[in-house]
Amino acid sequence: MKVLWLCNIMIPFIAKSLKQNFMVKEGWLSGLSEQLIKHSEENNITLAICFPASENCGFVKWDDSLFVKNRTQGVDYYIFREDTVHPELYDASVEESLKAVVADFDPDIVHIFGTEFPHALAMTKAWGQPKRTLIGIQGLCSEIAKVYMADLPYSVQKKRTFRDILKKDGLQQQQQKFIQRGKNEIEAIKLTGHITGRTDFDREVTAKLNPTAKYHFMNETLRDDFYHDCWDIDKIDRYSIFLSQGNYPIKGLHYVLEALPEIIEKYPQTKVYIAGDIITANETLKDKIKISGYGKYLLGFIKKNNLENHVVFLGTQSAGRMCARLLKTHVFLCPSAIENSPNSVGEAMLLGVPVVSADVGGVHNLLTNRMEGLLYAPGDKKEMQRAILRVFADDKLAMSLSTNARERAAKTHDAQTNYLRLLEIYHEIDGGF
Repeated sequence: MKVLWLCNIMIPFIAKSLKQNFMVKEGWLSGLSEQLIKHSEENNITLAICFPASENCGFVKWDDSLFVKNRTQGVDYYIFREDTVHPELYDASVEESLKAVVADFDPDIVHIFGTEFPHALAMTKAWGQPKRTLIGIQGLCSEIAKVYMADLPYSVQKKRTFRDILKKDGLQQQQQKFIQRGKNEIEAIKLTGHITGRTDFDREVTAKLNPTAKYHFMNETLRDDFYHDCWDIDKIDRYSIFLSQGNYPIKGLHYVLEALPEIIEKYPQTKVYIAGDIITANETLKDKIKISGYGKYLLGFIKKNNLENHVVFLGTQSAGRMCARLLKTHVFLCPSAIENSPNSVGEAMLLGVPVVSADVGGVHNLLTNRMEGLLYAPGDKKEMQRAILRVFADDKLAMSLSTNARERAAKTHDAQTNYLRLLEIYHEIDGGF
């Protein structure tokens, strides 16, 4: 059986073969691809992978062909051109590139990872075989668009910095881009015959969009770094809170900042650490020019409320550095306005870090409230505060949540179980012909 993957990024093992830096996102692809490659003879699956590159990328810049093809670790991979900076724009020429990829590899199944980018729709059109098309749900742009502003005041929503005006990327424009991405996503979902998901949330949403598609439940395998260490309350930075990102409103960093002063009143040592882009950077002239409206709002709030010594932006973190930070963390916090099944929560649970999360999307499928973590109503800052303070004040509770979370996550994210489930799905689709 020949399976073609369509990914949003260059998978690390391919990036390493090309001596390129690789992204820390979508880490589950590495584990699955390694398993498929390692056991290719016994599982009777030949894997190929395709992914986009910007027009300016050196691999495609001087090549006029519809794709660039190469091979590593016995796997063919295809690089096609796409405007990766503007994922809201649909380019029909990508269909031609993907038709050429499909013609060259001649797959039995096309597996599309995620619906967030227009190449997902382009592939469903280029391949044109719904019964042999499998879409894996990651985030859902059509749902994100509905809550993108995450309760921000309207005065903040409409403000734009120089960077926002220049890039046509203010908050309201960002929301419109998600609306457009959602339209492409909906069309792609309607053109597939098979869907993989792992939460009540993604199952309900996709069933409404395409009731004829078959839904296949499958959990995700996370990055290897998070399977080996164990959180120890005697080795943490007391009263530390960690967020995996806060780059845009739906991740809810503003909720946390609004709740923080009262937490600091009770525990003055409290510090919040945020991974990802440092969107509040404002030291140099370049920083001031590049700061977004949302970043400027957060920066202003931090200064106004004297939070400078309590909020630390860490920048982009490798898996190893993220793991090390989590092991020092008192509370992992997921304050998002919407999520499907956030891998950051899964990674924290694998390590046993006490989790506090907004009860959004499919988070409740990852953990049971008051057993493996604490859930609160989305956007409710008082409930968030109470949950964090409970963990801070009660080591027995923290250790109980930690133990239970590790046990639950070990089952949810078991690499072998999830690999075997993927094989079942592939063979079920292929066996229908």
